Amino acid sequence: MAEDNRKFLEKFISFKDITVLQAMQKIDVNAKNILYIVDENDVLLASISDGDIRRWILKSGDLNDNVMEAAFKTPRFLHEDEADKVSFLMNSARITSIPILDSRNRIINIIFRDKSKADYIEAADLALSDTPIIIMAGGKGTRLYPYTKILPKPLIPIGDVPILERIMNRFHEYGAKKFYLTVNYKKEMIKSYFAEQKVPYEIEYVEEDKPLGTAGSIKLIKEKFERPVIVTNCDILIDADYDSIIRHHIAAENGITIVSSLKNFPIPYGVLDAEKEGLVTAIREKPHLSYFVNTGMYVVNPAHFEMIPADVMYHMTDLADDLMKKGGRVGMYPISEMSFLDMGEFQEMKRMEDRINEVL
Repeated sequence: MAEDNRKFLEKFISFKDITVLQAMQKIDVNAKNILYIVDENDVLLASISDGDIRRWILKSGDLNDNVMEAAFKTPRFLHEDEADKVSFLMNSARITSIPILDSRNRIINIIFRDKSKADYIEAADLALSDTPIIIMAGGKGTRLYPYTKILPKPLIPIGDVPILERIMNRFHEYGAKKFYLTVNYKKEMIKSYFAEQKVPYEIEYVEEDKPLGTAGSIKLIKEKFERPVIVTNCDILIDADYDSIIRHHIAAENGITIVSSLKNFPIPYGVLDAEKEGLVTAIREKPHLSYFVNTGMYVVNPAHFEMIPADVMYHMTDLADDLMKKGGRVGMYPISEMSFLDMGEFQEMKRMEDRINEVL
């Protein structure tokens, strides 16, 4: 196997002794949403995608379990003498990659689908065509001061495009046609910028006279929505399948679905597990603590907007808390750590730009 090809394959192949969490981290790095699992002889055993990991998490699977517990045991593949069937299999099975195997079932290549040559229209192209998108763009962005002394946070560029425009363009790729922007701080600058752009979607401004929080301004929207609404902050990008998020929300019968991201925090010490009287039962060297955090993107059934009080500070987390207190269902849609791009901190801006250059 040529050296360049070996380096290419190493990004998408792992041995069967890794954990689900390690597979998730490797998928994050390769940015193709897939990892193929092989045995000690490099024979293909299984595949695991971000969707497989999400299903594992949602059924309360342990991220420290062996990857084979969550993997798909019968992945599609072709042998090298069948390589001419790649396009047909990809389009008929609607899959995005196919490993090519040698006569001993070892992976010698992986072919990824070129979206521009697909023979079918993806669901993503139309998934949000009737979905209202509300973007909270009224905050002062104090974490990004002094940048926000000059520009409102939504217009701070990531690369050469303002973050807010990137967010709307991403939703538009999934068919979104109309956006509701709640604005306050430097709102005239935001309105002037988009008045000069030829964007392929409609923007309706919801103007606050005073800060109302991440949910309070929704009360100012006069339109009555008939289907689940996406509500999101103006300083994040979610690199995920938006069609899948909506479908999960509906299938789970959630009132609110919070898009959540896995965050790993390494402990730089050996951690002791102990019982009574200080008896040490195990020593774990430099373990990782993993938590799912709120990304600031939500899917909400519009009936619950009636719970938002008028003319007071009220956040989306308040709405979720109040719904749970009433016995309503609040669920989550988990995504990986690198699929959550947050511009709210200076150190995150460069990572966001790098990730955008890779996958968006």
